[in-house]
Amino acid sequence: MRPEYGGGDHEMPDPADSSEAHDRRRVTDTFTAAAARASAQEVPALLCRACTDLLPVSGASISIAAAGSSVRALWCASDRTAARLAEAQYTLGDGPCQNALDRVAPVLAADLTQGPDARRWPVFAQQALALGVRAVFSLPLGTSVLAVGTLDLYRDTTGPLSDRDLRLALLTRDAVTFAVLNLHSGGDGHDRANGAGVASWVDAAEADHTEVHQAVGMVMVQLGVDPQQALDRLRARAFTQGRTVTEVAQDVLARVLRFRPEADDASQDHGRLGGDEGDGDRS
Repeated sequence: MRPEYGGGDHEMPDPADSSEAHDRRRVTDTFTAAAARASAQEVPALLCRACTDLLPVSGASISIAAAGSSVRALWCASDRTAARLAEAQYTLGDGPCQNALDRVAPVLAADLTQGPDARRWPVFAQQALALGVRAVFSLPLGTSVLAVGTLDLYRDTTGPLSDRDLRLALLTRDAVTFAVLNLHSGGDGHDRANGAGVASWVDAAEADHTEVHQAVGMVMVQLGVDPQQALDRLRARAFTQGRTVTEVAQDVLARVLRFRPEADDASQDHGRLGGDEGDGDRS
């Protein structure tokens, strides 16, 4: 998987570099130490913070994607900005993270303030800048043909990763991929004996998956559309109201928000019951 750069030409780091073994040990030791000093429920957050300890970035998040679906959920974030950045990309359905998932290749946006990166994702770039983010590096988790999520790194300054930092980021991505796949498979040895504890690592992400999946199903029935169109309608509503797609999904599940096929987005309900009920009638 060759990384996709938004600006400038870079070469992949040379795997034969003698310092790769040192970097690999550093990644392994950092992740092992993070996992060893916490309960299962705390490990995702610690692993996310470990990414920021290893790399010259301001923050990191890990998102898990549902197989064969556009639905993904935040597994952990090192800080509030990283979490809001991940949610912004999910709500928009656009940005480096979505491209990394679609292409199953790293997408490296070194400068969101101007140039090709800003032009490629104009709305996302604007939202990122409002959060104080100037560069984003999205690395797919999984195999060379199937992404199960992304590791998203951001910086509050512009500029590309150096070749050494990119190699370290890819090694970190590999470690995160192993952790996520191991969790979903239940691990081995002691982990299999403690399956309930391992499963709790992804409870939050799975809960988000379930909420959005269920809301997509309800909107499909209400509008008579396919899953992608239903998700697009949820995203559009979230974007126009300045909310997240997860929040809108929760309203659909609570019967506070209902979509009607005969109404345009602009003429549908005002979002929540309490004022003009309109298209928000309870079903």
